[in-house]
Amino acid sequence: MKTIDELYEKDRPREKLLKKGASALKDFELMAVLLGSGVKDKDVLKLSREIITLFKNDFDMLTLDTLSEVYGLGPAKAAQIISAIELSRRYLIKQNRQITSADSVYEELFEYSRKRQEYFLTLTLDGASHLISTRVISIGTLNQSLVHPREVFADAISDRAAGIIIAHNHPSGQCFPSHEDTVVTKRLKEVGKIMGIELLDHVIITHEGYFSFQEEGLL
Repeated sequence: MKTIDELYEKDRPREKLLKKGASALKDFELMAVLLGSGVKDKDVLKLSREIITLFKNDFDMLTLDTLSEVYGLGPAKAAQIISAIELSRRYLIKQNRQITSADSVYEELFEYSRKRQEYFLTLTLDGASHLISTRVISIGTLNQSLVHPREVFADAISDRAAGIIIAHNHPSGQCFPSHEDTVVTKRLKEVGKIMGIELLDHVIITHEGYFSFQEEGLL
């Protein structure tokens, strides 16, 4: 049977978080709160310290399989940790990323370069060019009816963005803009001026590279 002190030891990270906030907790204590409990031969604090050691040794190469090998963790809790890491990457780390060139846009959207359908996307940016969010606006051949300014700027307004970058992929691999691409760009640029949200660039991406309206002097 566990003593009162031992039981308190297990609950302490959660109690500490409630009283002082997450920033007051050490790394292993935060992990203990995330896990909730340990196993018969390994309490949650010991288990948490082992996982944090893995973080420190090789965080970038951490996988679900690697975590699942830790005695006392198991696939369900390992999945919780991997999910927490991925959420952090998507919503926290990304907030500090600056988009300062078409090259950085291409890097951000590279996964769309090999799509078989055309994806039209917007990147909303703050005044210091930090990425706020990336969104898919439409899927299908680019035209004025499919890409309506209302759909493009609604999220930018919600994000309180200072500027936006639009982008779409060409499944054909053709990196140059079509007449319709140019017409849509011009229309959105004019609307952006009215809205007070600058259209910073329109980037066409393919698996071979990209075309930037801004870099080519077309904006």
